[in-house]
Amino acid sequence: MKAILYNSENPNEPLYIGQTEKPIPSENEILVKVKATALNRADLLQRAGKYPPPKGASKILGLEIAGEVVEIGKSVTNHKIGDEVFGLIGGGGYAQYATIDAQMAISKPKYFSFEEAAAISEVFLTAFQTIFWTFELGAWGENTGTRSDGLGNRNENAENENTEKQKSILIHAGASGVGSAAIQICKVLGMKVFVTASKSKHDFCQNLGADVVIDYQNENFAQVILEQTDKKGVNYIIDFIGQNYWKQNIDCISVDGKLAILAAMSGAKLEKASLSKILIKRIQITGSTLRSRSLDYQRKLTKKFVEFAFPFFSQEDNIKPIIDSVFDWSLAEHAHKYMEENKNKGKIILSVSE
Repeated sequence: MKAILYNSENPNEPLYIGQTEKPIPSENEILVKVKATALNRADLLQRAGKYPPPKGASKILGLEIAGEVVEIGKSVTNHKIGDEVFGLIGGGGYAQYATIDAQMAISKPKYFSFEEAAAISEVFLTAFQTIFWTFELGAWGENTGTRSDGLGNRNENAENENTEKQKSILIHAGASGVGSAAIQICKVLGMKVFVTASKSKHDFCQNLGADVVIDYQNENFAQVILEQTDKKGVNYIIDFIGQNYWKQNIDCISVDGKLAILAAMSGAKLEKASLSKILIKRIQITGSTLRSRSLDYQRKLTKKFVEFAFPFFSQEDNIKPIIDSVFDWSLAEHAHKYMEENKNKGKIILSVSE
């Protein structure tokens, strides 16, 4: 089969389409003819040799796929040949064919294109995991199977919460894939949403539902948040930046606040960091990645996400995949440079042609 390959010895050389072996599905997997895949920051890190795939995963880039089932493992009962599916994989998405665990493969609704379906898995599963499992918000926690009353009605839920009780969250990189997914989920929950983004991306974030958008290039986000919250700070923070945002995050998080660190794009080392505010505020800090989680964990997460999200996906003005741009996979190198330059608002998709 054809796949997008790269020189691991010299990652600065361009991506190219080459020939490689077609994967063979195990008894619990299905083989998918890939119609679309999506870019993630993890692809850039893997290409640079900084984020190796999990043991047993394909070394081909690509963590999510959408396409048509062409072969099923002998133990698979929930999918059949010809089904249209999408889902999260450990690697191998930049290819004509990819395998996926059958329980991780989500049936694609007819109202989604393959490109839209490819824009969902990584960012929405990451956002869902952080909001419901790490922050333990709402009734979709890890050990819960039913939704709380009124969750399906965003307006009613928001109106019934007074200012004192309304939860608040700061989402960094609000225009990113995970950021755009998190904004939408938090608005469904009736939260007050603060985000950081460059000035050119403010309208985009506001249209998704962000209440306050902060220009991180020209404003001190901690100062803005403390002014907006009567110095109480936000209850939750989702951070991808790390080192450069550490002090401001600690300054503007509330007592008993929760901080989830999902990446460290500005660096992972802290110098002269003080623990005093962490102790005084009783801050809970969690680091998290999804790719390295066990298969059972990812299966359960996928199932819970589908139960939560699909009623909202089927309704207008609730939550939806956000696509910035679609590149033919022959232009994968251009797509990578586009992401490296931080130009995208939402997901970057690769359309896989014959």
